[in-house]
Amino acid sequence: MAIWNRKSYGSSEGNPQIQNEEYGKADYSSADQPTGDYHSTPEAASTRLHRGLKARHITMIAIGGAIGTGLIIGTGAALARAGPASILISYALVGFIVYLVMCGLGEMAAWLPLGSGFAGYAARFVDPALGFALGYTYWFKYIIVTPNQLTAAALVIQYWCPPDRINPGVFIAVFLVVIIAINYFGVRYFGEFEFWLSSIKVIVICAVILLSLILALGGGPNHDRTGFRYYHNPGAFKPYIETGSAGKFLGFWSSMITAVFAYLGTELVGVTVGEAQNPRKTIPRAIKLTFWRIMIFYVLSVFLLGMIVPYNSPELAFANKQGSKASASPFVVAISLAGIKALPGILNGCILLFVFSAANSDLYIASRTIYGLASQGKAPRILAHTDARGVPIFSLGLSALFCLLAFMNVSSSSKVVFGYFVNLVTIFGLLTWISILVTHIFFVKARKAQGISDDAMPYTAPLGIYGSYVALFFCCLIAVTKNFNVFTKGDYGNFDYKNFITGYLGIPLYLAMILGYKYWHNTKRIRPEMADMYGGKAEIDREEEEFLAQQAMMQKNKKAGWFYRTFVGWLF
Repeated sequence: MAIWNRKSYGSSEGNPQIQNEEYGKADYSSADQPTGDYHSTPEAASTRLHRGLKARHITMIAIGGAIGTGLIIGTGAALARAGPASILISYALVGFIVYLVMCGLGEMAAWLPLGSGFAGYAARFVDPALGFALGYTYWFKYIIVTPNQLTAAALVIQYWCPPDRINPGVFIAVFLVVIIAINYFGVRYFGEFEFWLSSIKVIVICAVILLSLILALGGGPNHDRTGFRYYHNPGAFKPYIETGSAGKFLGFWSSMITAVFAYLGTELVGVTVGEAQNPRKTIPRAIKLTFWRIMIFYVLSVFLLGMIVPYNSPELAFANKQGSKASASPFVVAISLAGIKALPGILNGCILLFVFSAANSDLYIASRTIYGLASQGKAPRILAHTDARGVPIFSLGLSALFCLLAFMNVSSSSKVVFGYFVNLVTIFGLLTWISILVTHIFFVKARKAQGISDDAMPYTAPLGIYGSYVALFFCCLIAVTKNFNVFTKGDYGNFDYKNFITGYLGIPLYLAMILGYKYWHNTKRIRPEMADMYGGKAEIDREEEEFLAQQAMMQKNKKAGWFYRTFVGWLF
């Protein structure tokens, strides 16, 4: 039985279609119900997920999924291509966009925690066709990003072991077996394992930020106070493709793509609501603290990185194409430049742990996403089957098959494959953000049309519908222009068809799924006054009551909770 804390918002105890006098909910006849892809009735035991993720699990999974290859490794590519000022501005701007996306998602998730995640909200408030396209787009993203993390692991290991000594496929196989095993053992073990891994991530990244500040102020063994030296020489902005101001702007815009890739994953709390205890409390809390996480873990770390590593450093793997022993992470480069012995290897080991944790959580999200689609009848029904521990084993197996794409490293350079995966993941991620923002806009219009005031909501986006409009504009702009460099002269002539395909494949696929589903099922856009704002809330309200009754008796994992509150929780 799903249970969590009691705090009822817009309760519809009994029949969810009954008139709710407090919020002005109009009666719906069965004919008035919009075509949905959600369950308002209890699922069969063989297709039910278990709510085994506690508040601390949700919080740490949210930040752990965001601290991955994009921040730790991707910043090296951006710095080498665009310069320190460009990446600082781009990470701050994209961070603001991400915050707006998360606020919109948090408003919907706090009102009605759906196990079907983003796709459920899109089908419920916009159009079932959008729910279908969003569900598969998100799944595509995660079946690509998981082998991308395994590719990053192979890239990090090259610090100690070049590919000409041991084939990277060996390490990829080991990591793949381990993450499949962790996901198979059940959500409770997954949550606990990911909690501790993510806690280590947070502690390490905080230590790296502090060390970066110390090095910038001359506290390293060489006592070299770099300050803003690298902003003057070699420069704050590196020209890209063109020279002069135009080249500097193109460098900045190219770093926007890397910034988007770095932030992908922050929205995954929208998927975990189906297995979260007390989602109406934990989800808004995770969203509210996203702003500070962005400022501390992304903007501050990128700002300090630009002070201690020049963009033309030969030790950057992406800046030195010939150096197979060069570090994949710019933070390791910074420590090496400062002359600190042994620590670069230790930090590289921590980064390897980062990548492993990210791959672990990404496979979890991939399996739960296709499970959600199957439970809505939009994927083979067998994928909705769960075992006695609540693990969707067939969804997990199917998602794990796509991890075999990581073995492309056997025949190609890890850096090249990493770039292709970044292209694919970024466009799928942008389309996900676009869909979430569109859904939030429709959601706000629906609750306004049905007389649900801001005071009745457990959480509302600070900038409201206008913030979503602003974020939607920039997401669309970045999606269309993200691979502008393919039209310039490069390794494949005047048109880089490989990066063009991987960079824009997601857009026609996304549109084809929407139009194809609308044509096949003849779906209609859901009008605001007809959107189902209450279906399924009665069961949620009852489960909240049960949690309140049992909360005093459920005092498990006291040590982990104490550690989290004392040493880690204050960061969030």
